[in-house]
Amino acid sequence: MLSLAALSLHLGASGCQGSRRCMATVISGNKTSKLVRDRLKMEVEKMKSLFSGFRPGLVVLQVGDRDDSNLYISSKLKAAAEIGIDAKHVRLPNTATQDEVLRSIMSVNDDLSVHGLIVQLPLDSVNTIDTELITNAVSPQKDVDGLSCINAGKLSRGDLNDCFIPCTPNGCMELIRQTGMSVVGKHAVVVGRSKIVGAPMHDLLLWNHATVTTCHSKTPDLPEQVGRADILVVGAGRAEMVRGEWVKEGAIVIDCGINHVPDDTKTSGKRVVGDVHYASANQRAGFITPVPGGVGPMTVAMLMENTVQSAQRFLQNQPR
Repeated sequence: MLSLAALSLHLGASGCQGSRRCMATVISGNKTSKLVRDRLKMEVEKMKSLFSGFRPGLVVLQVGDRDDSNLYISSKLKAAAEIGIDAKHVRLPNTATQDEVLRSIMSVNDDLSVHGLIVQLPLDSVNTIDTELITNAVSPQKDVDGLSCINAGKLSRGDLNDCFIPCTPNGCMELIRQTGMSVVGKHAVVVGRSKIVGAPMHDLLLWNHATVTTCHSKTPDLPEQVGRADILVVGAGRAEMVRGEWVKEGAIVIDCGINHVPDDTKTSGKRVVGDVHYASANQRAGFITPVPGGVGPMTVAMLMENTVQSAQRFLQNQPR
């Protein structure tokens, strides 16, 4: 199968005629995530054939009943069922206490039939719950979200083969690979420093041999920094904050943002946009992810990837 870069070369330097500046090649998260899911389905079938009755197990633990969380969980359960993962949704009421959540986590930690446990954030409880305490209570061997301090520490040290990498950064790396462009020696700029996206994205790019700059709300010269990026990953949580004129020509632009902005032409009165102004960045970038249909599907696919990897590690440690 041709990479996006090869496809672009096949079409010509940019796939259009004359001296007109052409639009970027779109990196489809929908298509790439399907390739990942298809591969994982085959790997699960192989495990089941070698170990009769075995299925990778995943638990999604939710506190409360937020509509957005329900939507995300539904997509995870659907992907798991498609691949052959035995996924269970455990929902605690919004009156759950911190101790009750911890007891639920400990129960799953001890369950040998479960190989992955994710705690759906945010925790929607009327009681005060320490999110850091909860995420770190998940067994590192089952922390398929990669959010515990153990897995985060291993990633920051470069122990990429001995940790679970957070799903969104891992998905971003897979989308970058789809361009066919090497990360080695490139100048990467990450906008945002959250523990879920920005910080692990920095580490992942660094240990894949890019030179990395991380920008945040206190960065004074953001347009200038963005303009230096061969690879730009944006996860700032602000609608269309990165403008197209900031983007270096030919750059790879990965947009992790999911924002809702008013739109009277839509029945809902709003539309989904990323953190990058897509229409203008599309005129300068070499490759770009859409929103929706870019990073989002890859986040779910990488959760499935981590769960299957966890199940494989579990089987490798079983007596023959």
